[in-house]
Amino acid sequence: MIYVVGNEQNYHFQVLSILLDRLGFKWGKELTHFSYGMVELPNGKMKSREGTVVDADDLMALMVEDAYKTSMELGKFADMGDEERNEIARIVGMGALKYFILKVDARKNMLFNPEESIDFNGNTGPFIQYTYARIRSILRKAEGTQALPKGSIALNEKEVELIQKMNEFGAAVEQAGKDYSPSGIANYCYELTKVFNQFYHDYSILNEPDEQKKLFRLVLAKNVAKIIKNAMGLLGIEVPERM
Repeated sequence: MIYVVGNEQNYHFQVLSILLDRLGFKWGKELTHFSYGMVELPNGKMKSREGTVVDADDLMALMVEDAYKTSMELGKFADMGDEERNEIARIVGMGALKYFILKVDARKNMLFNPEESIDFNGNTGPFIQYTYARIRSILRKAEGTQALPKGSIALNEKEVELIQKMNEFGAAVEQAGKDYSPSGIANYCYELTKVFNQFYHDYSILNEPDEQKKLFRLVLAKNVAKIIKNAMGLLGIEVPERM
């Protein structure tokens, strides 16, 4: 049994485990208190027992609203209807909120900054979501190119680095499970996204003149997108098909 409760209750759960053990319940020693750090906002703690009360629904609504405003300012909604804009704002806003909290070691107290979390650059949910949407856009443009590369292909340094980072996904998930630490998966997503963006900055995919290299890079990009979607899904975060 894993109790996810704030770190203010550490002593309570230490005593509870000892009492259960002494009362003869064998599972007393197996009781795990996942001690969660306090989350604070720039204007106060997210705690109902003190003066500042932060309603989770209000915070989520604020994040979706901020995501909508930011996307409009950056021109990402130019060719979308209202329904699609609202849905993407929901996905990005909720993704920003969840990712910002989950990327930090859950046992530590943290300051949640709504403005910082919605940034489309840096270690944020929207940055990872945007990279996924960018890859999906590349793959849509390449529709009809179903062939797989044939023969051997000489890989460049960035491709090797990207493949090696992709190969670390399983280990990152396993370690996160052992440590009860979602932050391991969150930060793996960020590292993978950074490596892909550096590769994409240095090497073209759709405009690569060598057809076999182009096909290989399409397969590479497709699998990066698959890992990002799976990893973010483990964190309860959706990724949009376009942004």
